[in-house]
Amino acid sequence: METNQFLGTEPVGKLMKQYAIPCIISLLVGALYNIVDQIFIANADYLGSYGNAANTVVFPLTVIALAIAVMVGDGCCAFVSLHLGMGKVEEAKKSVGNSVVMILGASVVLCGVYLIFANPIITMFGGTVNEETFRHSQEYFFWISLGIPFYMFGQAMNPIIRADGSPRFAMASTLLGAVINIILDPVFIFVCRWGMMGAAVATVLGQIATAALAAWYLLRMKLIKPAKEDFVMERCVSGKVLTLGITSFLSQISLVAAMAAINNMIRRYGALDPVFGQAQYAQIPMAVVGIVMKFFQIVISIVVGMAAGCIPIAGYNMGAGLKHRVKELFSRLLAAEAAVGAVALVVVECFPKQLIAIFGAANESVYYTDFAVRAFRIYLCMIVFACVNKACFIFLQAMGKAAESTMLSMVREIVFGVGFALLLPLIWGLDGVLYSMPVSDFLTFAIAVVLIWRTYRELGEEKERPGRAVLTRRFQN
Repeated sequence: METNQFLGTEPVGKLMKQYAIPCIISLLVGALYNIVDQIFIANADYLGSYGNAANTVVFPLTVIALAIAVMVGDGCCAFVSLHLGMGKVEEAKKSVGNSVVMILGASVVLCGVYLIFANPIITMFGGTVNEETFRHSQEYFFWISLGIPFYMFGQAMNPIIRADGSPRFAMASTLLGAVINIILDPVFIFVCRWGMMGAAVATVLGQIATAALAAWYLLRMKLIKPAKEDFVMERCVSGKVLTLGITSFLSQISLVAAMAAINNMIRRYGALDPVFGQAQYAQIPMAVVGIVMKFFQIVISIVVGMAAGCIPIAGYNMGAGLKHRVKELFSRLLAAEAAVGAVALVVVECFPKQLIAIFGAANESVYYTDFAVRAFRIYLCMIVFACVNKACFIFLQAMGKAAESTMLSMVREIVFGVGFALLLPLIWGLDGVLYSMPVSDFLTFAIAVVLIWRTYRELGEEKERPGRAVLTRRFQN
């Protein structure tokens, strides 16, 4: 049987490239689903900013599905990597079988909830900014909901496939779905003129293709071949998978809470603005903030891709007690994440007009571009810190430090993300919504520095094999 022993012997830099690059591409391609929809919607004269606003309303609802998927997938990936490092293959197989059952059940339930409670959910996320936006949101949400089971299964299997030693296949399966979406979007939106339904159907067809490839791979896994009995749920195994994946879940689901707060604050304080209080311009702030968040999603896809790609490497070496390799990996990761953030900062501060032009600015009023420039420059001014924070969340998770990782993620997304989104608009109105992001990232970074320092100290305690026993005891408790 093939093994993952090379994760403990190959140069760390080489392993990072081997695992992180396919993961980055996979996440970037996944991010393109919603972004491509928004670009084509924005440039369709019969949809424009109304369609963009509807896309912004529905986006966090797809993130809820993603949150559940990555909790199961990333948790299973970390579980498998840690146990392969300990030489416990049977436990790894059970985690894969249990994870498949969990994600299939959860996806069907979520799909049903979305279809039954569509209108109240859309209202909760700010879809009532005006009648046209609400109508487009309903249409888009219905078709996206039908694809939820395929989307969740494909996203959950992606990190599991990486843990099985096939990062390139994980990348290829996601890439196929995105290519299908990119090809069909202009056909359905511009040729067939199916509007929001066309954008959604193109997305769902791509998700079905990704899920089909993931199912094919599940039946042909290399290192971890789950048997029939491994699909029988075991509370101990499934509980540990969910515990390891809880940080991924919280980082996504708390983003949904922050987006719900932001969307509703935009609707409330936009109505008080002398320009955006007018019915014909009411959808602009929501559409623009959605676009800014899509750019941020591209950057974060790179950041999370690098960090998530390191999960099998960090997990295996931590399980094997090779702390010096984990420390080197952490150092390289932090430096790379900061560099990505620095490049993104230059782009948003120097080229905001060029960025917003991609999303149909030529078809909109001058207020659209003016607000977009302000939003890019304020909302993302602390993006370097945001990148380092994300790396810290995920790496701590890979090391088996679920408590520290969860705490930092919760503070960033719930305490700061939601808290400041609700508080700062009371002081600065609509601009307060924009300032909530950089304030949250700066304060989170201050806490992350302490955790990074403590992690370095722990990894500096060079007791190779005892480290394996320590991790085993912590994981079993």
